[in-house]
Amino acid sequence: MDEDQISVSWILNICVLPKRLENLGNNTSPDGYKLIVRSLPVLHSSAQFNLDSSRSTLRYDSRTTIFSPEGRLYQVEYAMEAIGNAGSAIGILSKDGVVLVGEKKVTSKLLQTSTSTEKMYKIDDHVACAVAGIMSDANILINTARVAAQRYTFSYQTPMPVEQLVQSLCDTKQGYTQFGGLRPFGVSFLFAGWDKNYGFQLYMSDPSGNYGGWKAAAVGANNQAAQSMLKQDYKEEISREEAVQLALKVLSKTMDSTSLTAEKLELAEVFLDGGKVKYQVCSPENLGKMLVKYGVTQAPVDT
Repeated sequence: MDEDQISVSWILNICVLPKRLENLGNNTSPDGYKLIVRSLPVLHSSAQFNLDSSRSTLRYDSRTTIFSPEGRLYQVEYAMEAIGNAGSAIGILSKDGVVLVGEKKVTSKLLQTSTSTEKMYKIDDHVACAVAGIMSDANILINTARVAAQRYTFSYQTPMPVEQLVQSLCDTKQGYTQFGGLRPFGVSFLFAGWDKNYGFQLYMSDPSGNYGGWKAAAVGANNQAAQSMLKQDYKEEISREEAVQLALKVLSKTMDSTSLTAEKLELAEVFLDGGKVKYQVCSPENLGKMLVKYGVTQAPVDT
């Protein structure tokens, strides 16, 4: 029974009830009146239950602070869906560095190409991240992470441990799922970094504030397919060059675009150079050569 049928049924009963009482006249006992009045909620109990069930999602998804009876936070799940429509990002941990590759969504050929990176951001000298989701939300969180890293360095005269920085940012993200009047950040991150305690590290975080360490991870569009390919092809003790090759291969097979070009990609690496942590973004020219070298795209034919 749909909502309109329930409404009509209620109206009919409300209109008919006075007439029934009038027809009963003075011969009706008090128990007769009680029987008629009590019949209304009984008649519609199952219909009202169905209506409540159909509205259950609408009732619980208006606020991030309310759990549904199934234990779900719908607004957080909707934020994760928004990330699923964003450009993909892949991170791979190797024995001598961390590789991040991101897909740039070109919405229009009239859009001016940005001279700076859109998917890769440097947080501190030893930490960088790849972004998938709403970029305006990402900018706020990246600035928050940069300030936290600089405050730690100023206070202790040493770089902030990677996991501690990730946890600090995820605490901020979690707060936006627990207080009224706020909405979750619609962005996921892949953090790549190095510290003296644990060496090279790769972390992934989502809008709920959860994070975890990964050997290889994917966020954004088609992340499930990319994650499956990474699970099959990832090898322990993989080198940085092999990690770049694997990331480009996975991204080429999971991107919505039919052709993979340097203009649609960004690649960044975190590695040690002379004992110091170095963050390096690959130029479009070198990226194009890599795509041809690894057989992802064909070399352009000179005419």
